[in-house]
This record gives sequence, C-alpha cells and structure tokens, in this order.
Amino acid sequence: MSAAKHTREAGERDSASDAPAKPAREHTTIKGGAPAGKTPRSRPANVAAMREAANVRQREHRARVDEVGRHTVYELENPMLRIHVGDCRDVLAKLPEFRRKEVDLVFADPPFNWNRAYDKWDDSMPREDYLKFTREWLDLCVDALRPTGAIWVNIPDDTCAEIVMHLKGRNLAMVNWCIWHYRFGQNTTERFINSKVHALYFARTAASRVWNPREVLEMSDRAAIYADPRTQNKADGMPPGMRVPMDVWYGQFWGRIQGNNAERRANHDNQLPEVYLERVVRACSNEGDLVVDPFTGSGTTPVVAHALKRRFIGSEFSVDNARSAFARIKAGPVRIGKALGASSAIFENRVKSKRRAGSKGIGADAIATTTP
Repeated sequence: MSAAKHTREAGERDSASDAPAKPAREHTTIKGGAPAGKTPRSRPANVAAMREAANVRQREHRARVDEVGRHTVYELENPMLRIHVGDCRDVLAKLPEFRRKEVDLVFADPPFNWNRAYDKWDDSMPREDYLKFTREWLDLCVDALRPTGAIWVNIPDDTCAEIVMHLKGRNLAMVNWCIWHYRFGQNTTERFINSKVHALYFARTAASRVWNPREVLEMSDRAAIYADPRTQNKADGMPPGMRVPMDVWYGQFWGRIQGNNAERRANHDNQLPEVYLERVVRACSNEGDLVVDPFTGSGTTPVVAHALKRRFIGSEFSVDNARSAFARIKAGPVRIGKALGASSAIFENRVKSKRRAGSKGIGADAIATTTP
C-alpha cells in the first residue's frame, strides 16, 4: 500500500487581513495499489518493440504519479491560494472551480519535452504521447474558462504551431502571438542561436475579454529616445509619453533567470522572470479573479498573482517543487513593479547622447551616423 499525504500549510497572516493565520493541519489517507518497479529501457528493434517501450514508459509515468502523492495541497488565504501536487490532468479535472467554469486566466509554461531533469516528470515522451498530453491539459483549461477568460501558453518553436492550431480548433480567439526575447540563448554553431519563446495569448471571446492596458504601459520610443513633444498629447487616450507594450518583450529584468539573479530559485533551470507574469496578470485579470497555472514549477505565477491580490490554483507534479514554490510565495516577489512604465528602447536618449558627446568633443555629424 502507498500513502498519499494531504497537507494544508497555513501561511503567514496576509498584510491586508487582521485575522490570525490558521495552524497547519495534516492528515493521511491510504491509497491502494503499489507503484510498479522501474523497467530497464532497451533500444527498440521493430514496431512491436517500440509500442512495448511506449507502454513501459506509460506504466513508469503512472507509477511516479502515485509516488509523489497526488493529494498533497499547499494552501493560503486572503486571497485564496492552493497548489495541488499531482498530474495536472488528474488534478484539474476534479476541481469544482473547473466544473463550474470559474477560471478567469490560465498561464501555462508546460514541460517542453526536451529531456530536462524535472524531478520525477518524464520529459522525454514519444512525440505523439507528448502531443496527446498537450491536447488533454489544454482542453481542461479551455473548458473551464469564463466567457471573459483568457489563456496564455509559454512554448518554444517545437510545439508552438500545434498549440495554435488546437486552440483555434477549439474556437478561441487569438489576441496576440507575443515573443519573450532573451539575450543568453544556448550557444551553438549548427544553426542560429535560439533567443526566444512564444507567448500565445488566446481568449474565449476577443470582444468581452478582460483587458487592462493602463496597468502595463511602457514609455514610447519617441518619448524615450527623442523626447518628441507629440507624445505629450496623445489621441489614443493613453498618458503622455506612454504606450501599450509591443508584442516582443525584452529589457531590464526580462532575461533568463540564471546565475546569481536575485529571483533565482534553487534546482530550477527553466524559471520565468517575474516581470513577464506581472504583465500577463495585470493586463488580463482583475483583483479577486481566479488565475490557474497547471505547471506551477518554481512558483513565478502564484507569487505574482498572490502579490497582486488574485486568487490562485496551481498543480505541480513534484512535491519538492510545490513545497519550494509555496515557500517562495510566503517570502513574496522580488521585482513586482520594477519594470512598470520603463522604456524598452534599444537606443538611449538622443538628447543626452548629444550632450555627452559634445562634452567629449565629438561632433553632431558623428552622432547622426550612430543614432537613429
């Protein structure tokens, strides 16, 4: 018999509430069925062997689901937050909020199937198995959306097209195909270096979706580079010098979380920056809305959602990752608000450049040849 823990950890008292934190409670329920043992993998020699190898992998995967204990739950209040441990397909299907179609925003950063070391998760599925898995969790999320709801998927080139076509086939409206751009891609000499991930933004209905552009404005290039006076009296209703961000996202605090980055969590090599989730959560949900992340991972989505007073439900396959994410949520975010209103211009202010160049004896003609 294997035991699956159901844990409720009470967090620190919310700053907006005077109610005392509830004491932690823990109890254990017994689940039947012993996990299957690991079966050595062999190189398939024919189609039958390949099918058998796929079946073995599925049995091993299910055994790992049992091992992690799919009934572990980490919980906070004010606003409500829950992280369920287990396979997201099992967890989400049982949630009453999903059955009642109460989800306002989904953000998903799924395993890429790149054979990464995601604790107990099998990140090297046969391609068709991975696509089936992808369609299953997507359908659960789509079916749970409110009429005003939206879903974002963070995904690389490999499976981006398949996800776009599947969501279009589910009659969702594509709002944006954004790009998260970072400067430190993995080095290679065999092709161009990858420096992006796709951020796919779909809504149940484009016209009625939650959309808060004023929550995520940045300084326009005309204002940041040229100090153009025309940006001070805008016809689009936005504040002077500000604009809605473009669909390629980069800049300070937008890089990959690695090295000694202040946001970095131990044992996570694929962590998203907080400013990325802050933009999504602010723009596509309101305070009190329900945000869902099927792949909680290092906890970037819940730490941002909780700080911005959204309710949150997540699932995470690894009990160790879920525990680490929960600790991060209680500690709070590192960079909330740091990128709001900033410029993403790739050139510095032209007026300042000319003044600095003049003080060094560089002529205006030279500046004109190097600055747009």
